[in-house]
Amino acid sequence: MQTTAHLPADATVATHTEGQTHSIRLYLLVWGWLFVLSTCSYLVDYFHVQGYLRWFLILMFMIVKAGLIVGVFMHMAWERLALVYAILVPPVAVLVFVAIMVLESDYTHFLRLMFFGPAP
Repeated sequence: MQTTAHLPADATVATHTEGQTHSIRLYLLVWGWLFVLSTCSYLVDYFHVQGYLRWFLILMFMIVKAGLIVGVFMHMAWERLALVYAILVPPVAVLVFVAIMVLESDYTHFLRLMFFGPAP
């Protein structure tokens, strides 16, 4: 087994300065998926989808597109776990707090209707 101590000095420098390289195929594939997802997002409006289904589809397409952009074009798919947590934990925390606020607002609305009656 050979260690880096037996290698020439410029060989160890070369191994440390090399970065990750990704094929152009990966970027073109992601670009294609972004194009397809954007088309689907526009088709939701074109076919006049209404109600909660419309908002669910638009938000789902938007989140998937953002995930592809962050993961591939911002190279987060290859970063350290701590950096990924720095990107993922805050939005999850915001969603948890929004859910708590929604539950609290329903409870407050219920109490106001129970004690004060319906609005005139």
